[in-house]
Amino acid sequence: MRPLSRSLRITLISIAVVIYAVTWLYLVLNQPEDSDFSSMADSASTTIALVGFLVPTVIALIAVIPTLPVRTLALMPVALVLNIVVGQVVGTMGLPIPLYLDSFGTVLVGVLAGPAAGLATGGLSALVWGTFNPTIVPFAAGYALMGLAAGLVRKLFRSAWWKVVVAGLVLGFLSALVSAPVASFIFGGTAGTGTGLLVSFYQSLGASQTTAVFLQSWTSDPLDKVIVFLVVWVVVRSLPERSRRTFDPDGVPAQKVSAAV
Repeated sequence: MRPLSRSLRITLISIAVVIYAVTWLYLVLNQPEDSDFSSMADSASTTIALVGFLVPTVIALIAVIPTLPVRTLALMPVALVLNIVVGQVVGTMGLPIPLYLDSFGTVLVGVLAGPAAGLATGGLSALVWGTFNPTIVPFAAGYALMGLAAGLVRKLFRSAWWKVVVAGLVLGFLSALVSAPVASFIFGGTAGTGTGLLVSFYQSLGASQTTAVFLQSWTSDPLDKVIVFLVVWVVVRSLPERSRRTFDPDGVPAQKVSAAV
């Protein structure tokens, strides 16, 4: 597939961002109460959320994927499997931990191959996972955002561990801001065993359901991203320099690396 022109890519990504933003604002401003993911025909808000996050994800992938080198595309399936397997286990095994741990692959690809590759990995993870777990699709914006953000701060993963922790806290807070309205107004904050327990805990302290979901997100997401970022920091620092440079979009092309070794 031939890459699209730069202007067309920018246009498509801009359209995707606008649709993401409008959908997010719809949930935040309207705070719908008719959500029923099991029967979308009876729930306009669920349909709007599903379409509003699915369509821009597809648009962004159309703009980004043709620009990625083959070596990065070959890495992405491994990252998808890692995201889905770990995320599915944590989300369905009844583990009482308020974490997700479903972005190891996304962050790793973003750090190794840059923001475009991270965005594509996050978006594809949501779409592929959503084929057998449709509740994941409305969180596609958060998955794509995390991959993009990991790519933008990838240089921190070659520095001190505490910088990675700070980045994880900040990006985890932003991730919570994106995902909390979906969790609250589409799923009622009950998705996930550990996170659901944390929502119940905050409600027991007197918080409303919406407030409890936002507090849960602002507790779980930063902690989750700190763990993921630290694990990826260890992995990246353990890789040979040649491997890191092979995927680095700003580094030496793979052919030159091979010739120099």
